[in-house]
Amino acid sequence: MLEKLPPPVIPGNFYAAGLNYRAHIEWANSRGGNYKVPEQADIGYRSNNALIGSGHDIVIPADSRGPVEYEGELVAVIGRTAKNVSEREALDHVRGYTLGNDVSERSWQKSDRTLWRAKNADTFKPMGPRIVPGIDPMNQMIEVRINGRTVSSYNTKGMIFSVAQYISRMSRYVTLHPDDVIWFGCDGPTVPVLQDGDLVEVANAAIGVLANRVRQAVT
Repeated sequence: MLEKLPPPVIPGNFYAAGLNYRAHIEWANSRGGNYKVPEQADIGYRSNNALIGSGHDIVIPADSRGPVEYEGELVAVIGRTAKNVSEREALDHVRGYTLGNDVSERSWQKSDRTLWRAKNADTFKPMGPRIVPGIDPMNQMIEVRINGRTVSSYNTKGMIFSVAQYISRMSRYVTLHPDDVIWFGCDGPTVPVLQDGDLVEVANAAIGVLANRVRQAVT
């Protein structure tokens, strides 16, 4: 039985970097995508309705055609208001770091005009298990396990744009507030697809393990 925890923070604003690793872009394009390496640190949005903590079920909607895939990511939690901060100052505005699983329904990702279902269906954003201050966000190993088997392992040093670059650029246009979160994307393939009953874990030596069971909803 998994210990059920709440998300370690409920953000006022929920940002996600999306494409921020070259190998993930190359893999997506090998499956028919047409993604380009971003020229600057652009950001997207996610919705709080999708948040769950470690130990809670990821529920795949009954009408999902799939595939539904994991994306294990590093998450920064803002601790101090940031507006027009330099890259050198940016990390001083971070409270700490946690883990996220950017669960994605790929058929909806292709068919919907926005990512409102594909990325933001209820339970599609596990986050946790805790917030850890003082770690180097650009040298963290992120591992994803499904049913105990490692399916993804990468180092955050592979980011196209660093945590500091994102915070600095974002803060020119939007004020970052305490408890806002920024998810920084994942590297490499995100297979195998998630199936009913799977245990998916996102792990980091400093932060711990974000663990969630997958359930397929039935009509």
